[in-house]
Formats: sequence, C-alpha cells, structure tokens
Amino acid sequence: MNSLEQLQQAEQALLPIFSGIDAQVKQNLQKLLTAFRHHNVGSHHFAGVSGYGHDDLGRETLDKVFGEVMGAEAAAVRVQFVSGTHAIACALYGVLRPGDEMLSVAGAPYDTLEEVIGLRGQGQGSLIDFGISYRQLDLTPQGNIDWQALSQAVRHNTSLVLIQRSCGYSWRSSLSIAEIAKIIQIVKQQNPHTVCFVDNCYGEFIETREPTQVGADLMAGSLIKNPGGTIVTAGGYIAGRADLVEAAACRLTAPGIGTAGGATFDQLRLLFQGLFLAPQMVGEAMKGTHLTGYVFDKLGYPVNPAPLAPRRDVIQAIKLGSAEKLIAFCKAIQRNSPIGSYLDPIPDDMPGYESQVIMAGGTFIEGSTLEFSADGPLREPYVVYCQGGTHWTHVAIALEAAIEAVGVP
Repeated sequence: MNSLEQLQQAEQALLPIFSGIDAQVKQNLQKLLTAFRHHNVGSHHFAGVSGYGHDDLGRETLDKVFGEVMGAEAAAVRVQFVSGTHAIACALYGVLRPGDEMLSVAGAPYDTLEEVIGLRGQGQGSLIDFGISYRQLDLTPQGNIDWQALSQAVRHNTSLVLIQRSCGYSWRSSLSIAEIAKIIQIVKQQNPHTVCFVDNCYGEFIETREPTQVGADLMAGSLIKNPGGTIVTAGGYIAGRADLVEAAACRLTAPGIGTAGGATFDQLRLLFQGLFLAPQMVGEAMKGTHLTGYVFDKLGYPVNPAPLAPRRDVIQAIKLGSAEKLIAFCKAIQRNSPIGSYLDPIPDDMPGYESQVIMAGGTFIEGSTLEFSADGPLREPYVVYCQGGTHWTHVAIALEAAIEAVGVP
C-alpha cells in the first residue's frame, strides 16, 4: 500500500472522530459568540490608542471578552508578550516572592522555562536568583502524574504550583481538563492559598472548558498558538483571578501601570478576529494530529497520543529513532509548506533550548504553531513533534511526503 492509499484509509477510519470534533467546535464557537454579543463588540473596537495606550476601549473590551470565554475574572491580552514563555514568566514573577517555593507537578517543565526557573544558565535574574526555590514531582514510569506523591507534596511555603498542560518535549500524555481539575482539588485540600497556575500553551479550545473554569487561579499562553486563530501576528495572554492578572501585568509593564497601559499597534481587528477563528483552526489541527498518529502507528512507529485517543493539545509526537529520520521528516514538511518551501531545515542552537533543535515551519506567522509545523530536539530517542494545521487536508498532503521520506521503522 503506498502512502496515498494509507492516508485515504486513515481518513475513512477517522470520519466519526472528525464529526465529533466539528460538534465541539460548534460549542466553543457558541461560547465566543455569546461573549462577543454580551460585550457589544463592534467595528469601533478595532481602533487602537497610540503612545501609552491609556483608555483603549478596544483593548479593554478584548480583555473582557477573552476573560468571559475562558471563564476567568480577568484577562490581559497583549501584543507586548513576545512568546508564551514571556507570558508565563510574567505570571511567575508576578506571583512569587523571595522565600516562596514553586512546585512543578507534571515532571520537568518545557525547555524554555528552565532558564526562567534557574535550572540552566546563571546571572540573568532567574527565579532561583531571586531566592525562589523550585521543586518538581517526577512522573511515574508510565508517564503519568504521581497522584500519591501529589497528595502530600504541598508545603507551607509552596506558594505556586505549576501545571504544564502540554507534554512539551517529553514523552508523556498531555493533561486533560479533568486531570487539571483533580490536581487543583488535591493541592487546595493541602493549602487553599497555594496558587494553581496552568501553562495553557497548545491547550486552548481543545475541550469545551478551560483550566480557569475548573479552579485554576491563573493561566497563560501564546497568541501565535491556539487563541490567535493563525492570524494574530504576535502576543500572549494571562487570565484568571483579577488580582493575580494585575500582578502579572505589573511585571510586563511596571508596578502602578499593570493592565492600564500598552498600545495595540493597530492589531485589534486581528486580535478579535483571531479569537473568533480559533475554535475552527484548533479543530482542524486536532484532525491533523489524529491523521498523523493513525498513519504512523500503522507504519509501526511509537506515537503519542495513541491513534484514537482523545486529543489534549494540538501536538502529535512520533518516535522516529534516528537523527537522519528526524531531519528527513522535517525537510518533507518544509517542502510542503506554503512559505519557504525552497528552504532546507537544519539542526541548530535555539535560544532557551538545551539541545540543538530542527524546525520545519513554512508558516505565514514566524513561529506560529497553530499553522502546520514540525520540530524536535536532536537527542535520543529522536522524537518529532507535529503541531497545528489550518486545514487537515494540508496535513494529509504533507504527510504523504513525510511517509515517503522516512519509510518504515
């Protein structure tokens, strides 16, 4: 059976799952429409304010819409966040103080947070440099949350618990909303004052509820991932308890300014429209991950998540087993991208990453991972992480080339 036939077979097998995803997209879109209607969003909200950005009606309304959609008291959606890592860092620096402890409950954090915490690098003002201690609960050998250890892990000085929703560059299951709710419940039973913070990158609109709707005090993410709907050019967000959102915003701007400042650089229409498109784009990406997992599982490669398992983010991991296959896979994806198809991705050092990384991303927005892309660190066991996809049919076209490039295990 050739690669095209394999993909056609997979498409037929996945039709019921695709239909279920469409139904969920409709639910999330209904939630968005309700919020847009509730806050009387109109074209006058697309005109931003220059300079300090004070009294920007559009930005203030976007914050309210975003907060309502996420089930949060408040939100700050800002183009000044340069990445999801930046938004997360602002949240951590906003909440934590010298002498506090941060506890990561889902194993090691994503590579780009290691220098924020102080696990790598020195002299750059990490949390550890500021006297904030760090501890993590390792996952079980099966890659799951260690529920027994979590039930007695919170100490008197554990001021914040970090819950990383997505698997990052680790071979584990990403967290479901139900699992996040269970983590929060167990933490709050031990210390109701411990802030439960969720790194929500790659997770928005995957389900019909968000972490702030199941007890998370604060969460953060990137606008060039899910909530930007593939058209927002830069930025990130923080959402949750109003006092914590303000504290995080004070780290983005300055104490005394917080959420009150920040020009929007004529981006408001894109920010509103990207949010409106987000459920549909996330749905297409979810279909693409199902297709990728199904086909490569049939070929004999280990995949995570499993082919028919419910999606928990927009990432599909494939254990390719060699550097040569990882590079060949990424080259095939790049050749079938709309932008830069003539480029050959090569492994290189990336700011914030421990290992060299190869990235295939012929995207309209640089670094956008809701558009179809693939990347992976050049280290054992040579896993490629596929994410995003504005339409699952594009994913199918690119996969045909990727299958031919890597062959069977």
